[in-house]
Amino acid sequence: MNKTYSNLFESFTFKKGVTLKNRVVMAPMTTWSSNDDYTISDEEVKYYKRRVNGVGLVITGCTHVQPNGIGFTHEFAGYDDKFIPSLRKLAEAAKSGGAPAILQIFHGGNKALPALTPNGEVVSSSALETEASDFAPSILPRELSHDEILEVIHAFGETTRRAIEAGFDGVEIHGAHGFLLQNFFSPFFNRREDEWGGSLENRLRFPLAVVQEIKNVIKKHTTKPFILGYRISPDEHQAGGLRMKDTYELINRLIEANVDYVHASLANALSSKPVDSQDDKTYLELIVDHVNGRVPVLAAGSMVTADDVKMALDKGLSLAAIGHTLIMNPDWVEKVQNGKEAEIETALKASKINEIEIPEKLWNVIQASGPWFKIEE
Repeated sequence: MNKTYSNLFESFTFKKGVTLKNRVVMAPMTTWSSNDDYTISDEEVKYYKRRVNGVGLVITGCTHVQPNGIGFTHEFAGYDDKFIPSLRKLAEAAKSGGAPAILQIFHGGNKALPALTPNGEVVSSSALETEASDFAPSILPRELSHDEILEVIHAFGETTRRAIEAGFDGVEIHGAHGFLLQNFFSPFFNRREDEWGGSLENRLRFPLAVVQEIKNVIKKHTTKPFILGYRISPDEHQAGGLRMKDTYELINRLIEANVDYVHASLANALSSKPVDSQDDKTYLELIVDHVNGRVPVLAAGSMVTADDVKMALDKGLSLAAIGHTLIMNPDWVEKVQNGKEAEIETALKASKINEIEIPEKLWNVIQASGPWFKIEE
């Protein structure tokens, strides 16, 4: 191994005592590859098994906690006990390389797919029309009632219980990418005038209630350490949208709630800067500075090479999540470990799709996504 990259292979121990063999994490990535009944497909199992051998931690793609929370086609579900065998199948595959595995849980909120939700109804913090995205149409969601909000909170706890029963080592709350938790936290998307909206304190109420519910479930149902992480998008592009000053307070409150890590989802971990940036500091540098060692910080975002990951860790990141590059290079960690970092592919080779175990449905999405991946024959 090139000693330049020795920091990638330092072990890491969470305060609960869970130890990782290195600092490289398999980023949570949707595969669009479940069976039609939302159970894990055999192709997904092969996809995970092919990629988990080298990393120190595995975070799965997201699973919806309620039927109306589905954010992607062919997304595996976790909202009912009938899905526990499917989740167990995923846990076994994700843990097959010897690293702990975390189930990412979420509710799609105003980005849910009306074609797949009951009665075509999409819900959010407020009835505010959304922009169309690559994966979801523009819709006018229905505002959740107070009682429905309590049901969603309970659903996050129930899906956590299923994760525990399925054999996962933790859950990550997906509070990023404009999904339901961010719908409530965002001053742009949350126009409510009750206890769940308005002031920053009220906008924090829903995400923090979800954290507390999950902590209660973990305490009740676990007999060994179980990790709880929270994923954030630091700000929003809209005028009047989420900004870093509110995100700093969310981070403070998550630390007070004793989450095990904060996960920043960034377009580019090494270069992305806030919408209202006043200087050269990146999100990564600002978040690491603000956290100041109080909680582990994980980040994902366009880290492709060993140099990218080394640089992010050198900037104070606790753990670095790699996504697209792990799709292209299932043995990414092994290549770096064996001094073969120059062999890391930066384009997806169409001729190798079967060899690197990319599910057919995921390959179809990649081909249709334009600049998402550089594809070579």
